Formats: sequence, C-alpha cells, structure tokens
Amino acid sequence: QVQLVESGGGLVQAGWSLSISCAASGSITSLNAMGWYRQVPGAQRELVAFLTRGGVTNYSDAVKGRFTIFRDNPKNTLYLQMSSLKAEDTAVYFCSGGYYSGSYSPHYWGQGTQVTVSS
Repeated sequence: QVQLVESGGGLVQAGWSLSISCAASGSITSLNAMGWYRQVPGAQRELVAFLTRGGVTNYSDAVKGRFTIFRDNPKNTLYLQMSSLKAEDTAVYFCSGGYYSGSYSPHYWGQGTQVTVSS
C-alpha cells in the first residue's frame, strides 16, 4: 500500500504563484511514476502532470509552461510549482502514485488539497 498526503493549497490572486506538495509513504518503491490531477465540481478528474522515475514529464496543455512537477527523492515528496495562476486553475488538486508504460495509470490517491485563484 501507498499513502499520499497533500499540503500547501490555499487562496491566491490571479497571476500569483503557489506550490503544493505530496508526501509519500509505504511501498513507494513499487511505483515508477507519480502525478497530479485536479477536479472541479461536476467535472471529471483531469491529469495535470506526471513524472516518471526515469525523469519523463508530461503536462496538460492547460498548464504547460506555467506549472512544474518535480520530486525530492530523499524526502519522498512530490511537488507541483504553479505560476501565473488563472481563475480556471481553481480546483481540488490530487496527488497520485502509479505506473508508466507509454501512458500514466494512477493506482493510489491522496485526499486532495483545494487551490482557489481569485480573479
């Protein structure tokens, strides 16, 4: 089992930056990729970015160039650095742990952290 705990969400103004983090514990060596998803009420959860153990990254078109995903391996922590935030980035952000084999498949989820961007 893998446990994921997000932190760092909050309320910011449009154009500001915010970083959220995800502390991983448990059988994390079984994973070869981690990612961030986001969800707004009434919509499906959408992939924001993922990072593989080999260093492959992928971003959704909506955040490409503004968000950066990275990992602190000694701390077993995944981060999402968000800049030039827009009102449409408002969502609950979920950390995930999973597997990459040509595409990313999440198997574990955190509880989510709310990010609200005021315009």
